[in-house]
Amino acid sequence: MNGDDRCRVVHVGGEMDIDRAPMLYDALHAAITQPGGAEEIFVDLSDLSFCDSSGLNALIHARQTAAEHGRRIILRTPPPQLRRLLEMTGADTLFPVTDS
Repeated sequence: MNGDDRCRVVHVGGEMDIDRAPMLYDALHAAITQPGGAEEIFVDLSDLSFCDSSGLNALIHARQTAAEHGRRIILRTPPPQLRRLLEMTGADTLFPVTDS
């Protein structure tokens, strides 16, 4: 994780599956619930090679937690496979996406 007072960046790489999804949620939860933490949490997915429903579920739960804390999750550079998963499930409407 890195960032400044306004935003935090959580880098995600490799395969996000049932074994690794809890680690993703834990990292996002820590960034979201940090007292005085950043309002925007960018999830940098540029090094992600695969994401299954477990990873998507971790992102959705983190989004709910962020909303409860007045914060926002933004997906940065999601790979085509994750973009398809987001679109197929309708979760693409839940997250702002940026490619920068």
